[in-house]
Amino acid sequence: MVESTSAIPPVDIAIIGAGPTGLFAAFYAGLRQMSVTLIDSLDMPGGQLATLYPEKYIYDAPGFPRVLAKDLAGSLIEQGLQYKPTVCLGEQVTTLDFDSATHVFNLSTSKQSHRTRSILIAAGVGAFSAKTLPLTNAGQYVGHGLYYFVSQVDTFRDKRVLIVGGGDSAVDWANTLSGVAGQVTLIHRRDQFRAHEQAVAQMGRSAVAVKVFHELKAIGGEGRIEHATIFDNRTKAEEALAVDAILVNIGFSNTLGPIKNWGLDLEGAAIKVDGMMQTSRPGIFAAGDVATYPGKLKLIATGFGEAAIAVNYAKHYLDPAANIFPGHSTNLKPPQGGAHGR
Repeated sequence: MVESTSAIPPVDIAIIGAGPTGLFAAFYAGLRQMSVTLIDSLDMPGGQLATLYPEKYIYDAPGFPRVLAKDLAGSLIEQGLQYKPTVCLGEQVTTLDFDSATHVFNLSTSKQSHRTRSILIAAGVGAFSAKTLPLTNAGQYVGHGLYYFVSQVDTFRDKRVLIVGGGDSAVDWANTLSGVAGQVTLIHRRDQFRAHEQAVAQMGRSAVAVKVFHELKAIGGEGRIEHATIFDNRTKAEEALAVDAILVNIGFSNTLGPIKNWGLDLEGAAIKVDGMMQTSRPGIFAAGDVATYPGKLKLIATGFGEAAIAVNYAKHYLDPAANIFPGHSTNLKPPQGGAHGR
């Protein structure tokens, strides 16, 4: 006999998003002896660290002078899962209902329904996809010399690489690949970069050929990328480049998806929260890149702090007698065997 969903006791908190913020929230909720369901639309935990740029170095994670994204993700996964949350991967959240009689949320996904007493949305930038080149023949070269993500740095070893973009990802990859690829050229349509000053300065000292006010006009090759045409957007002068690979970092398109229909106060594609990380709906909190408030900075470091704030106030929401601040972790006795799951 299959147990009905309504007969399953609700967990204390359902965390939507298994990226850095969601994983740290799962750890902190376990530390506070809360039962947790961790949900992510991806098939693996770790978020963008694990799926978009696993071979990229992260320089602004506390405690690490520099760390590979995949290694940071691995440590966060180990920390986040130590209290045995129920982990549900490959599930896209869809609808949300609230039972006022039991004070329980019924959260539906593409696979099943979850019952929870509170919710933390840590969905990063939401559902995202890379912005692609607006060239008619670009699709045929994806995976054949044209890339939007880097899963293995060795893919570019000794290659002639053209990088398109001027943000953090483009500049960071230029610095990373300058010691791996045979030749790296970066083009950007402006002379101002949307990247950390230190990274831009490092690129300026490297062997990367930087061409500002330049854009990509055409690509071609027999079966895979062999050449590209770039042009100066001031003079319209064109230049042909022999290339083996093109890495495009021109941003992402993102959306909250069904979450935008949950009756939350939004600001663009972000969820508005107060100083306690509470949304406009009681019992629902948000943290990380998906949350916004005055003075917001989208950093991994701030996401960790927001996760701790959200979990502590969620604990107090569930049990008003519980201390909002439980003390430092060195003074807490970790739960034996982990927080209970479903």
